[in-house]
Amino acid sequence: MSTLLLAEVHGGKLNDATAKGLTAAAALGAPVHILVACQDGGAAASEAAKLTGVEKVLLADDPLYGHQLAEPTAALIVGLAGDYSAIVAPATTSAKNIMPRVAALLDVMQISEIMTVVSADTFERPIYAGNAIQTVQSHDPKKVITVRTASFKAAAQGGSAPVERIAAAADPGLSAFASEALAKSDRPELASAKIIVSGGRALQSSDNFKKFIEPVADRLGAAVGASRAAVDAGYAPNDWQVGQTGKVVAPDLYMAVGISGAIQHLAGMKDSKVIVAINKDEEAPIFQVADYGLVADLFAAMPELDQELQKVGR
Repeated sequence: MSTLLLAEVHGGKLNDATAKGLTAAAALGAPVHILVACQDGGAAASEAAKLTGVEKVLLADDPLYGHQLAEPTAALIVGLAGDYSAIVAPATTSAKNIMPRVAALLDVMQISEIMTVVSADTFERPIYAGNAIQTVQSHDPKKVITVRTASFKAAAQGGSAPVERIAAAADPGLSAFASEALAKSDRPELASAKIIVSGGRALQSSDNFKKFIEPVADRLGAAVGASRAAVDAGYAPNDWQVGQTGKVVAPDLYMAVGISGAIQHLAGMKDSKVIVAINKDEEAPIFQVADYGLVADLFAAMPELDQELQKVGR
């Protein structure tokens, strides 16, 4: 039997998390079908069809899926589940809302945030904020899996899979869209950004985020992140939070500015390719995982960095 991968779509475009989820889904060893469930999803379906390793793309183009409500999407997936041995999704905010409902309706356990596929029924996943790696084996007839995308490379382009339109499932009528307030930014989306500049509680205020973190991030074309302590203190919005209870990221460059390196934060960024830490406390745990560390006052170091970036034309 095949594997069904739920695509992550935002604003009619395919999110990079889908390509990373595809790498994990393909490792199960069965043909992979991608499900694109959204409104006006033709462009996203075409993008999905170009990913290498996709056998077929299923497009459920209907207003019912326009706002990614969990209950209608779960009903659609359960209706398709009979043809699949595994249902996979990247561990994004929307998939974390949808997939537990799918598992409950199918009466199977969910295997959450896998980081390694050992075999078709055995997986590795982090526990205790990433301090231990648990190996789990599932004997359920259908596997419901979410994927920690930071642990997988994105599948390449170059495929030409057919796109098959499918009908929407019956609306269970358990939820209805009321409204949404979207954060607008010209910066890259945090979960898929190649460079991230994150600030911690040491910034002391939201104004200091604007003054010391955002200018450097904008010069680097980076996303802005924050520690939970900074978010809880009101210095940064919730969607900037990186860590165990925030977003898990793995950019090419992660700058941790004024972040001590609590274990919950490290769980969300320690897979970054290069980690740079700026902290005036030389004993801060962040220096244990950093590739480059600068013991300095961020209020002096960040303006100097901004000036140096200006000199090289950033």
